[in-house]
Amino acid sequence: MWRGWPVRRVPGEPWSAQEPTFRNASPAVIEAAAKRAEARASGNWFAFAPSTAVRCDRPLGTQVAGRELVAWRDRAGRPVAGPGQCPHLGAPLAEGRVVCGTLVCRWHGMPVGASGGSGWEPLPCHDDGVLVWVRLDGPEEPLPEPVLPTRPALAGSVVAVTRLVGVCEPGDIIANRLDPWHGSWFHPYSFTRLTVLTVPEPDDDRYVVDVTFRVGAGFGVPVRAEFTCPEPRTVVMTITGGEGAGSVVETHATPLGPGPDGKPRTAVLEATIATSDRRGFSLARKAAPALRPLMRRAAERLWRDDLAYAERRYAIRSYCAGRYQSDRQPRPSAWRRPASG
Repeated sequence: MWRGWPVRRVPGEPWSAQEPTFRNASPAVIEAAAKRAEARASGNWFAFAPSTAVRCDRPLGTQVAGRELVAWRDRAGRPVAGPGQCPHLGAPLAEGRVVCGTLVCRWHGMPVGASGGSGWEPLPCHDDGVLVWVRLDGPEEPLPEPVLPTRPALAGSVVAVTRLVGVCEPGDIIANRLDPWHGSWFHPYSFTRLTVLTVPEPDDDRYVVDVTFRVGAGFGVPVRAEFTCPEPRTVVMTITGGEGAGSVVETHATPLGPGPDGKPRTAVLEATIATSDRRGFSLARKAAPALRPLMRRAAERLWRDDLAYAERRYAIRSYCAGRYQSDRQPRPSAWRRPASG
């Protein structure tokens, strides 16, 4: 199936002629897999930006779990992250300037740095070479580093990271990724011939999927892939057979906090780490600056669709919860029959 030239001819067929997958896409299986993922340890780490977005020449402002944060790199290139408010009068540090590895507030010139001081304390921060993480300690036992999946060597890979934001919670993103059955129905422009071979069980918590990635009209690349959850806010797809074996696509769901409408916002950071043992892949690495925008564009197209799916999941759940709360409330007096006389 996977020997020789990786591209195969894919005969065209009407979208509606596919084998329906709704009988196999069991809500109970998806929810059980999501709950097992939710129970895993994260060590309080949150992925919040691509490594390339945290720079030494200017700060990056962001929000994680309702907290305003700022991040930059010190003179040694190490990431620094901490509260986004200046401890002096609350100015936004993301509008400051990085001078010799120290962040200087633009309102009154207060400097903050990796060693803290002046009432400002940095947070634990980690750069894994693809993403930058921050640790926000809470009830969970903290870990010294994030829980990371197995990746191919970055030096021999092409890496691209996409970030989008949706009106939903992290669990909605994770549940979406734990439903591989929707791939060829909801994304026919990218996937075809999708078959789920195994589903997660407590003793083997992974999906195994055969799928063909479309690479043009009438052509595709068949692969075998596994989906696993190393921690509660991450789903990893690993190519285990076919072209690009060892490549991974990591989907990280990071809660940002409520938006102006009071509804939760979640950032999706999808990291594609592509590798191949073919000799020609060295040319792809040399062309990485041109390939990365194409990789990001493909991921953005998928996630524009999947965020709509995740947002609807959140909206339905919120509506049902609101209906439940409404039914439990005492009936307003205006609804009662007026007293006679």
